[in-house]
Amino acid sequence: MTGLLRTGYVAAKIRAAEAPLLAEGLGPVLMQRAATALAQHSIGVIRARCRLYGAHVLLLVGSGNNGGDALLAGVALINRGARVTAVSTSARIHPEAATAFRRAGGSMLRWENGHGDHSAANQAVVALALEADVIIDGLLGTGSQGALREPAASLVAALARAPLAAWVIACDIPSGLDPDSGQANQPVLMADSTVTFGAAKRGLYVGAGPEYAGTVVVAEIGLGSALEQVGPPDVYQLTAAGVAHSFPVPARSAQKYSRGVLGVVAGSEQYPGAALLTTSAAVQTGVGMVRYLGPDAISRLINARTPEAVCADTSVAENHVQAWLVGPGTGEDEATTLRMRDALASGLPVVTDAGALALLPERVGPQVILTPHAGELSQLLQQRGIDAHRRQVEADPLHWARLAAEQTGATVLLKGPCTVITSPDGLAFAQSDGTPWLATAGSGDVLAGVLGALAANLANDVELATRLDLPAEARWTVMAALAASLHGRAGVLASGGGPLRATAIAAAIPDVVAALRK
Repeated sequence: MTGLLRTGYVAAKIRAAEAPLLAEGLGPVLMQRAATALAQHSIGVIRARCRLYGAHVLLLVGSGNNGGDALLAGVALINRGARVTAVSTSARIHPEAATAFRRAGGSMLRWENGHGDHSAANQAVVALALEADVIIDGLLGTGSQGALREPAASLVAALARAPLAAWVIACDIPSGLDPDSGQANQPVLMADSTVTFGAAKRGLYVGAGPEYAGTVVVAEIGLGSALEQVGPPDVYQLTAAGVAHSFPVPARSAQKYSRGVLGVVAGSEQYPGAALLTTSAAVQTGVGMVRYLGPDAISRLINARTPEAVCADTSVAENHVQAWLVGPGTGEDEATTLRMRDALASGLPVVTDAGALALLPERVGPQVILTPHAGELSQLLQQRGIDAHRRQVEADPLHWARLAAEQTGATVLLKGPCTVITSPDGLAFAQSDGTPWLATAGSGDVLAGVLGALAANLANDVELATRLDLPAEARWTVMAALAASLHGRAGVLASGGGPLRATAIAAAIPDVVAALRK
């Protein structure tokens, strides 16, 4: 639904959407549209930083169409009074675009292909880059695979090491970033913004994509109807409007039971804080009631911190709830283990974290939402005979999360700098709304509490996904994406640009929800 979701496509689908237009001879038209969008974004960036007239723009130009896009954007910038220098790392560049650039008065520098020492030339370009106001990366596009080759590789490595003050704009996708997986094939020049053409590439939203792409601007170049013919998007992302649209707001007739009751099995003598954080986060997210099941010692700590929680040392069967949250900070206590197994067998929505992941049955339903980090997902897959190491999971999180969902039948939320969520049928979300400061002890416990509260509150909302024009069975995936986005946004608010503690993340959730709803 427009404005509520962002979408990303694999490169093959975008090329398939372009194919009929290219067959009609519209390639030059598409390139001009892309260049115009790139120039317009660049002008906006320059005006926010300095005067447009006399501003210095440095183009990094490769041999493909991305280089042509950058050169034609350079023509538009020259016509608006900017001083534009293009650095070509190939003897083969887009001929028509290069001719137009030279005729407009652009300055062109070039390396010859080869494997010699380019250090002196690199230093000259770095010197230009240090004086530039904007750098446009048009070296590689989605048609290229793998890392940059020489001489571009050594140049980008030198630029990546330099203390650049310029705003870096990636043309379509940062050069060296895989357009499908988001894997960064070093060296990659980190962009402050990326102007991507026709549709966002999936790699901009997953893996290392959000880190290297910066702000993603999707430029419409005329692929709309053609894109609809190549199949659904390959990844979704909730926008701020989508989060506000999906968050459960109580009706005037609501009471605590209608807003959902969440059962929590968490914490242990060794890790009592996990129980405190999950219950506090659930209450802050707005669930109707939290029922904590566990030892009296932990219950007393919870009641001192979160008096709203109802605590008892009873069984799962004795408690009526709409959803369960199990696993944060649990040890090997037999009573706790039994409760977790019973919750997983209840048929209710179950947020399954940390210690409960090892208790997962061979197959579950999509209402069971797993929340592992990369190491835990690796262990989960290895238990099922799949050789997956942590570094592999971190390099291509969407692939491995999809495999885990397929193998278990569960909805999988894989925590990381970019959190990916996928259903057993492969529908996926990627949320990168947070801050690196969220990498702190207890942050995952807070996320589990947020998701648990939403699972209880939205357990019976069968239209959660269809309100976003998604299949009804995607509601658990939407729910998990909603939790990931709220958690990330609360982290940003609590951090304010500096360190934070997990308790502050939970405390910030009501303010985040209120701000989104406004």
